[in-house]
Amino acid sequence: MRLLLSLLLLSITACTFAQPSARIDPYHYNIQKQVVAAHGAVVSAHPLASQAGALILQQGGNAVDAAIATQLALAVVYPAAGNLGGGGFLVAHLSNGKNVTIDYREKAPAKAQRDMYIDSSGAANTQLSQDGHLAAGVPGSVAGFFASLRYAKLPMSKLIAPAIMLAEKGFVITAAEARGLNRNAATFRKLNTRPNAFEKETPWQAGDTLVQPDLAQTLKRIRDKGQAGFYEGPTAKLITDEMKRGNGLITLADLKAYKAKERTPIVFNYKGYTILTMPLPSSGGVGLQQMMGMVENYPLATWGFHSPQAIQLMIEVERRAYADRAQFLGDPDFVKVPVQQLTSKKYLQERMKDYDPHKAGSSEIVKAGNVAAESMETTHLSVMDDQGNAVAVTTTLNGGYGSKVVPGGAGFFLNNEMDDFSVKPGVPNMYGLVGAEANAIAPGKRMLSSMTPTIVLKNNKPYVVTGTPGGSTIITSVFQTLMNILEFNLPADRAVFESKFHHQWLPDQVDVEADFPADVMSSLEQMGYKVVRGSTIGRTEVIKVNEKGLLEAVGDKRGDDSAEGY
Repeated sequence: MRLLLSLLLLSITACTFAQPSARIDPYHYNIQKQVVAAHGAVVSAHPLASQAGALILQQGGNAVDAAIATQLALAVVYPAAGNLGGGGFLVAHLSNGKNVTIDYREKAPAKAQRDMYIDSSGAANTQLSQDGHLAAGVPGSVAGFFASLRYAKLPMSKLIAPAIMLAEKGFVITAAEARGLNRNAATFRKLNTRPNAFEKETPWQAGDTLVQPDLAQTLKRIRDKGQAGFYEGPTAKLITDEMKRGNGLITLADLKAYKAKERTPIVFNYKGYTILTMPLPSSGGVGLQQMMGMVENYPLATWGFHSPQAIQLMIEVERRAYADRAQFLGDPDFVKVPVQQLTSKKYLQERMKDYDPHKAGSSEIVKAGNVAAESMETTHLSVMDDQGNAVAVTTTLNGGYGSKVVPGGAGFFLNNEMDDFSVKPGVPNMYGLVGAEANAIAPGKRMLSSMTPTIVLKNNKPYVVTGTPGGSTIITSVFQTLMNILEFNLPADRAVFESKFHHQWLPDQVDVEADFPADVMSSLEQMGYKVVRGSTIGRTEVIKVNEKGLLEAVGDKRGDDSAEGY
C-alpha cells in the first residue's frame, strides 16, 4: 500500500490545461509542474496547498481569498516552511487598480536585547539565534491572514476549512518531506519539551500519513475566535508556557501587541513594465530596484541568455546591491534608510562607474555606496484570478522547521527569525549575510528580510507574479527570473527551470547550480571569479499571462512545488 501511495505521490505532470477539482483528496494527489488556466491559477510549494487555493477560486473567492487559503494549507502540509509560527509579506494588485503590501514579519520580543547572543568573550553565539526557544521572534503570519482578509470576499471560516480537514484527516507525505523530518529528528527530540506529531519511533517514509490533531485544534480556535484565537487565549498560553519551559522570551503581552502593517509599495518602471514589490523591512524590493536599475542601460537581450557578458554584468550588480544591503538596510520604523537615494538613477549610475566588463570585481574594493545623511527555508505562492487580481506572498520560518520548537499542544513550529538580525555587526548569519547597526536587535523591531514577492504589470494589468524561497539567494533568483522573461523572452517554464547563479558581496564568490553551463563557468573563471558549483538556488513560483490571455502557472522543478488552476 505504501509503495502504491508513493508512486501516486511522485506522479509528475509536465503541463496540462487546468481541470476543476471538486474536492481535495489528501491521500491521492499529483504534482503538476505547469498548468494553463482560463479563470484562475495558484502555484505553491505543495500540491495540496495549491489545490486548496484553486478550490477557493472555484467557490467564488478572489486571488486574496486563494492566497489566504493556500497559506493556511501550507501550514499543515509543508511544516518546514508553511507556518502559523512565522511571518511574511503580501504584495497584491487589485482589480480596482489599488496596489497593496502587507508586512507581517516577525518582531523581536520586548525582552530582547542588542547583545543577547554575545558571550562573555565578545563572540557571537549563533547557535542560540538559530536553534531553540531563544531564537523565536513574535509570530506574524496569523495577523497577516486577517490583515489580508479585508481585500477578500469569503469568510475566514471557509478559507481555513481545507487546512482544518488536512490537519484532522492527515495527508500522505512526499519523499522530500520524509527526508526533512528524518534529517531533523534528533534536533526535534533535543529541543522540544512535549510530544508532537513530527516525532515518531521509526523513520518517516514517503506514503506515511501525517495527522496533526493539536494543529487542527489551533486552527479551529482561529476559525472561531479570529486573530484573538491565536494571539490570546489557549493558543497564546501554550506558546508562552513553552517559552517558560525552554527559557524563551515571548510573553502574552508580546503576542497580544502584535499587529500586521500595511506599507507603501515599491513601484518602479523597467522598460515600459511596472514592477510592484515589497518595501522595507524586506531588502528584496530595494535590492531588486537597484539591480534592475543598474542593468537597464545595457544590451542584455542582444548579449543573450546565459551569455558570459550578461551573467558577468548581473553578477556585478548583485555584488553592489548586497554591499548596500549590508550597510544601510533595516526596519524603517527604527532606522532612517535612504531608500530614495539608494534607488535613484544618479546613484545607480555612480555605482557602475568602476564596472569592468572584462574582469571580476572585488568585494574588498566594491563597498557600500556613498549616500548623503538623511531569509534556507521560506516558501512562496503566486495567485491570479480572472477579475484582474494578482497576489504574491512569501512567508518563512527562516531555517528549515524554524527554531525546531513546537509549543506543547499547539502543533506548529516557531520561527528562528532572530538570526536575521545582525547578531553582531559583521558576523554572518546562517545564510552568510552580514549586517550593520541598521539591522541590530531592538525590542519590537522587525528583522531585515530577503523575501521579494513581486508582480509585473503590463499596460497596468497583471502580467507576471513571482517570488521564491532561498534565504540570501531570494533577491537574485527573482531578479534572474524577471530578466529571463522581460529581457531574454524565455517561456515561463524555462524562466523557472533554467540554472541560476548568485553573488551576495560576501563571501566574494559566485555560487552556481549543478547544471550551470560548464563553458560559461569557465569564462567567468578566466575573468577572475571564484565560481562554486553547489546545491539548488531557490524554488521559484511563476504565473504569466500568455499572448492568448491565459494563465501559465509554473511550479519549480527543484521541489514538490505544484500548480493548479481552472
